[in-house]
Amino acid sequence: MIGGLLEQRYRVGALVARGGMSTVYRGVDTRLERPVAIKVMDPQFSSDPQFVARFEREARAAAGLHHPGVVAVHDQGVDEDRVYLVMELVEGGTLRDLLNQRGKLDVPLALSVLERVLSPLAAAHRADLVHRDVKPENVLIGRGGAVKVADFGLVRAVSAPGITSDNTTILGTVAYLSPEQVTNGSADARSDVYAAGVLLYEMLTGTPPFVGENAISVAYRHVNDEVPPVPGVPAEVAELVRRATRKEPFLRPADAESFLSEVETARATLGIAAVDVPTVAPAPPAFPGASGAPDPSAEATAIAPLNPAAEPATVRVQPVGVGATTAVAFAEPTVPVRRPETAGPQGTMAMPRGLLADPATGTPPGGTPPVPGGPGGPGGPGRAGGPGGPGGPKPRPKRPPRKKTPEQIQEEMRARGKKQLITWLSIVVVAAIVIGLTTWWLSIGKVAAVPDVVGKEQEVATSIIEDAALKTAVSTENSNDVPNGQVLRTDPPAGTELTRGDLVKVVVSRGKPVVPQVTAGSETAAAEREIASAGLKSQLNPADDAFSDRVPKGKVVTLKPAPGTPVEIGTTVTIVLSKGVEPKPVPDVKGKTKDEAFAELAAAGFEPVEGPQEPSGEVDGGRVVRTTPAAGTTLTGDKRVTVIIAADRGVLVPNVEGKKVKEAKEELQKAGLDVEIQFNNRDRATVVNQSIRGGERVPRGTKIVLIAV
Repeated sequence: MIGGLLEQRYRVGALVARGGMSTVYRGVDTRLERPVAIKVMDPQFSSDPQFVARFEREARAAAGLHHPGVVAVHDQGVDEDRVYLVMELVEGGTLRDLLNQRGKLDVPLALSVLERVLSPLAAAHRADLVHRDVKPENVLIGRGGAVKVADFGLVRAVSAPGITSDNTTILGTVAYLSPEQVTNGSADARSDVYAAGVLLYEMLTGTPPFVGENAISVAYRHVNDEVPPVPGVPAEVAELVRRATRKEPFLRPADAESFLSEVETARATLGIAAVDVPTVAPAPPAFPGASGAPDPSAEATAIAPLNPAAEPATVRVQPVGVGATTAVAFAEPTVPVRRPETAGPQGTMAMPRGLLADPATGTPPGGTPPVPGGPGGPGGPGRAGGPGGPGGPKPRPKRPPRKKTPEQIQEEMRARGKKQLITWLSIVVVAAIVIGLTTWWLSIGKVAAVPDVVGKEQEVATSIIEDAALKTAVSTENSNDVPNGQVLRTDPPAGTELTRGDLVKVVVSRGKPVVPQVTAGSETAAAEREIASAGLKSQLNPADDAFSDRVPKGKVVTLKPAPGTPVEIGTTVTIVLSKGVEPKPVPDVKGKTKDEAFAELAAAGFEPVEGPQEPSGEVDGGRVVRTTPAAGTTLTGDKRVTVIIAADRGVLVPNVEGKKVKEAKEELQKAGLDVEIQFNNRDRATVVNQSIRGGERVPRGTKIVLIAV
C-alpha cells in the first residue's frame, strides 16, 4: 500500500504500527496538503458488510467529538476492499514512553495527566460513546506536552454485536479490563472509569495492579481480587484509585465527568497545583519480523513514531464466572503432544523374555525351571521331549482328599469364630468412631459463633471473622458517630451461631456524608441526583442564587455548604443557581476614539454598535459624542449600546491673497485643500483673488481656485 492513493486523495506513506485489527501509516491528504494518520482495517473485518456498516456509524460518532483532548477523526471511507480511517497525526510519544523513561510519576504530574485524560472521556460519555480501551498506549503526548486520547469509537465498532455473534468474546487490553467486561463482555462509562483508575495506579506505582504469567490469569484477578492500596501517596489520592476500581460498577463514579470532579476536589484539598506534562521522546518503532515485533493481537495507535513492542497486547479473552476457580473458568491452550515411539503404556518397551529371567535360577517370570530331558535338551530316563510328548513325564493320578478328624474340624471352627469376632469388633469400633465424629460435627464442630467486631477497623474485623471459619462480605454506610473505616454492625449480629463457611455481612462506616462535587453549569436535576446519592436532601432558595459571568442563567453555580464539606446524614443542601451576568452601568466613553470606546464597552460586557455621526462643538471629529443608552445607565436585558461619533468639522481656509503662487499653493495644500491656478500659473505670479475667502471652514479636500497675475 505504501506510495498508493486511497480514493484518489490520501497518499499512503511510511508504516507506523501494525496490530491485530489494523495497520497505521503516515499519510498526506493531497487535497488539503496536510499530514494525517491512516488506519487501514484488517481484511478479515473489512470483508464483513455488517462490520463495515457499523464501523461507518461509529466513525461518524467519533468524528462528532469536538474536544482538544481527542485525536480528531477527519474522514472514513472504503477503497475497494480496504476500510480505512483518516485521523489527526500526533508527533510525539505516548504515556507508555513517559512511564518507560521515568518508571513512575509523582502525584502532581500523575493527577495532571489523569485530568487531561478524563476531560475528553467526559466529552465522549456525554455523547453516549464508551472508549473501552483506555491504556497508556492510547494516551498520546504531543509537542508542548499536549495530551490527547486516541482510538475513540474503534473498539466499540469491533466489539459491538454483529461482529461477534454472542458475548463469549470481548475486546480490550487485559491489564485494564473492568470485571464486567471479563465476566459478560458489557461495558459502559463506568468501565472507562475503572480503566482510568488502573491507569492512575500504574502512573503512581510504575506497574499495573494485576500481573500474571498469561492474559487469562490477569483477567481472572480483575474479577476476583480488589486493586491493592497505593503505597506512599496521600490518602485522598489513594481513595481516588480505590473508588474508581471497585469491582461493583454502581460503587464507582457514574462517568468520567464525575471522576474528574473528584480528582479536582482531591487536588484542591491537598493544595497541589496543576503541572505541565513533559514532552516525551517516543521509542523507535518496531515491525513484524524484527526483534521486539508487536503482538499480533495488539491494536495500532495513531501516533508517529510509535513503539508497538511496548504496548500490552489487546487480546480476546474467554469470559469467566465471578467466583469460579481457574481450572473451571479457563482452559489452557491445547498443544501438540509427541507420542512415544514404543507401543506399551507409559513408554514401556517390548523386550525379549529371556532378558527378564532370574539370574539365579534362569526362570522367566511365571515359568518352570528347565530340567534335563526338557524341551530341546538331551533325553533322560523315559523322557524324550517336553511334557505330553514322547518320552516326557506322564500326568500323575489325583489322590482322593483325606477325611478330617473331629479335632481338626473343631479347631477350624474355633479359628473361624475368632476371625469373625475380630472382624465384627473392628466394624463396631470404626462405626463408633464415625458416629462420634458425625455427632460432634453436627452438634459442635460445624457451628461457629459470629465474633463481636463492632468498632474495629475493617481489616481487623474481617480477619477475626475469617479466623472463626466464616466468610465476609463488606459494604459501606454513612454514620454521624462512627469514624470512617470502623465496623458499624454485622448481619447476623455478634453471638449468632452459623454453620462454618456461612457468609457474614460486615457494614463499615464511611463517616459523615460529604457534600458532592457538582460541575458548574450542570442542570438542576443532575445536582439533585448527586446530592441524593450522597444520602442528603436538596432544596432551591432564590435568595441564595448568585450572579455569574461564566454560568448561564438557571444553571448550577455551586452548592451550600460547599462541595467536600462533611455534614450530618439527611442535611439539606442548597443548590445555588445562576442569575446570569450581573448588570453593569454603561461606561462613559465620551471624547474617546471609536476603537477605544468599542474596546471598553466590550470589556464591560456590552455589545457596541456604531450609530450615525452628528456635528459637535465639544469634541473633535472622529471622537465619541455620546452613547445610547447614556453613560451610567444599568442594562438588565439587551446589552447593545449605540456609539455616536462626532462629524468632521472640516479645515479652516487660509487667506493667501497677495502672496506668490508658489507660497499660496503650498499653504493651501498643507491645510488639506486642492488648488487650481487660473490666468497666470507661474510661481512668481501674485494671487489677487481666491474662490473661498480665508477664515471659512470647508470639508477637507475642497478645491480652492486662485487667480494670479
